[in-house]
Amino acid sequence: MSAPISTVSDAILARLLELHPKIIDLSLDRMTRLLERLGNPERSLPPVIHIAGTNGKGSTGAFLRAGLEAAGKSVHAYTSPHLARFHERIRLKGALIEESALADLLEECEQANGGDAITYFEITTVAALLAFSRVPADYCILEVGLGGRLDATNVLDDPALTIITPVSLDHQGYLGDTLEQIAAEKAGIIKPGVPVVVGRQDEAALKVIAEHAVRNRATVHAFGADWSVRRECNGFSVQYPDGLLDLPRPVLPGEHQLENAGAAIMALALLGLDDEKTATGAVTRAEWPARMQRLRHGPLFDVAPGGAELWLDGGHNPAAGEAIASLIADMEEQSTKPFYMICGMLNTKDPSGYLEPFHGLVRRVYCVDIPGEDATLDAEDLMDVALDVDLDAVAVADVITAIRLIAGEESSDLEPPRILICGSLYLAGRILRENG
Repeated sequence: MSAPISTVSDAILARLLELHPKIIDLSLDRMTRLLERLGNPERSLPPVIHIAGTNGKGSTGAFLRAGLEAAGKSVHAYTSPHLARFHERIRLKGALIEESALADLLEECEQANGGDAITYFEITTVAALLAFSRVPADYCILEVGLGGRLDATNVLDDPALTIITPVSLDHQGYLGDTLEQIAAEKAGIIKPGVPVVVGRQDEAALKVIAEHAVRNRATVHAFGADWSVRRECNGFSVQYPDGLLDLPRPVLPGEHQLENAGAAIMALALLGLDDEKTATGAVTRAEWPARMQRLRHGPLFDVAPGGAELWLDGGHNPAAGEAIASLIADMEEQSTKPFYMICGMLNTKDPSGYLEPFHGLVRRVYCVDIPGEDATLDAEDLMDVALDVDLDAVAVADVITAIRLIAGEESSDLEPPRILICGSLYLAGRILRENG
């Protein structure tokens, strides 16, 4: 994510972007080469939980980390992309990596690489693995960046556990045009004899994942067959082979988060940490920015109509659109408010598939460019897509303009509006930086 160069690590990261002409070039050869030069730090990590999937990787990892920490365990975590600062990608024993440590690691990796071609994600992943190898911890959570089989994180021979969250169509230019092809890429993280927790899947994706597991003699713990969740009046329940837990509703909103939390609790059970205190900590302490995050202060909040709800979400594919629309519909049942969207997307995504589920829910979609992103979908083009799926839409200059226009429209309405800023993690990161 673009940001002004203001620290030593920012300057090094800017240099690292120049080491490979392609931002994405899926291969493990460059990773293997650099890791060998650094003494193979990936072989000296705490027990690793490796997470792949199209949707829910970050939320599942957040629930899992919260549960492990509630059990008194120290946890490293690697996630991507970052929202406001690169440091968010690397957590050492629960805390974001400090600037001095990050700068030293990046410089060490840069020197060891010696100017050879390597992608930004690959060399920064090496830096994360190097950091994790040098700081003792009880567990390490690694989130796949893209795909799985050839992702830079897939350099481990023996993780403690793997998780595959729901798989859907996304990144077809890199992973394949069919659900089966994409599922095969995600299933590439499955390792011989290592248990795999599998979230809700379409039948075609589950078949592919199960076949990979059989070939690797890996036990599958699949949603619906081996574990399940159920919404209750005051919370939800998770049932799995050795237990049934009645828990509070997850702190992250949305029905889909019940299943993400359930996957994390199934994983905790496989690690022998499925007591009620740990599971409750998992669902009540998890934090994951820009996933239906409510903004309660800052410049954008200040210009919103009095009493307005201002929400931020970085979901960007059709499955995310369906999940968010379902949550908005639930909110409407609880409290009816005029609903508006401010949407910016990349031109590599499927805007029609993302926007269509909001038909009948949203009064108007305000379409914006994502500042500083070369791959932004032009606001006018996004507006045309929204109009094609029968949504009222208009292109505007920026997010704050959209909020002011909504404030003007709602000046005579008795109910303050519900406003969702959405469509891209890149837009979400921009909002979080600018809104403080």
